[in-house]
Amino acid sequence: MREESTFLDQFGSYFNRINEELDKVLNSEVPLIEEVGSYSLLGGGKRLRPLFFILSCQLCNYRDSDMYHLSTVFECIHAASLLHDDVLDNASVRRGRSSANKVWGSSAAVLMGDFLFCKSSRMAVEKRHIEFLKVLADTAIRMTEGQILELDNTHNWHITREQYTGIITSKTAALISAACASGGIVAGERQAKIKSLRNFGLNMGIAFQIMDDVLDYTCTGERSDKQICNDLREGKITLPLIYTLTCLDKRERDRLEHLFKGGKASEKDYVRTTELVRDNGAIDKCRRDAQDYVDLAETYLSLFPDSPTKESLLRLNQFIVDRSY
Repeated sequence: MREESTFLDQFGSYFNRINEELDKVLNSEVPLIEEVGSYSLLGGGKRLRPLFFILSCQLCNYRDSDMYHLSTVFECIHAASLLHDDVLDNASVRRGRSSANKVWGSSAAVLMGDFLFCKSSRMAVEKRHIEFLKVLADTAIRMTEGQILELDNTHNWHITREQYTGIITSKTAALISAACASGGIVAGERQAKIKSLRNFGLNMGIAFQIMDDVLDYTCTGERSDKQICNDLREGKITLPLIYTLTCLDKRERDRLEHLFKGGKASEKDYVRTTELVRDNGAIDKCRRDAQDYVDLAETYLSLFPDSPTKESLLRLNQFIVDRSY
């Protein structure tokens, strides 16, 4: 993990400014909001979404003083979605410690998520930019649709790769795409470049979630915020398992479905399933898929001239696949 931390250290000045602005988001006369908010919003995370927005702004030669303030919109939306996600999944751990719903209860976690969504909307309204507002509203709708799709496919052992991609595109990639596109929007860039930034972020976001799902099966020792097979425990059939199931005969697939869907799986069953996923080539196949999306994302920056900012975005794009946490 230190290698990845060292890589992100080069963006330390950005992260410091982002965190300063995030701290201002939690100003409230309600003490519990500041308490839960500090724990949830300021307690961890890579801050990649606001970073993508800032770099996209700079790529389009926008460096106004409100850039860092606006970047927090994307972290607020992300944090709100995680709070709601943990309640839906009844998750007890987030980023290596107890989840907000575990500490304060589901009601407080849901309301904190609502507060952050409202704050992000307020900050966007203050910008008085209709296209920026529309992108954020459309993104919130799409993320909710993705969450509902995921819920509807809980324990769906027949989910296809296409259905899975649809879920992660809406639930994860849409916000990263919006962060990148919004940099061009607030900069007043022409539509062709805004579209390129949108597609850059979308493909990078799909790769990001594929790798997140790979790490769920490969990072049991290094990644303290997730148990082994955490997604499977929550009924999520992700790409590594989808590919694994295609290698099994029907009898074995039916056995696994009955075991896990019926809540009869033991800890040994999760260990065996992890080994099954790791040993049949599914992980390598997922990594190749993620690299394909990263390679495609890179092509969308060809409209922009070479610059240190463009190079930073390209390095972050490749980091999506190379990371191990």
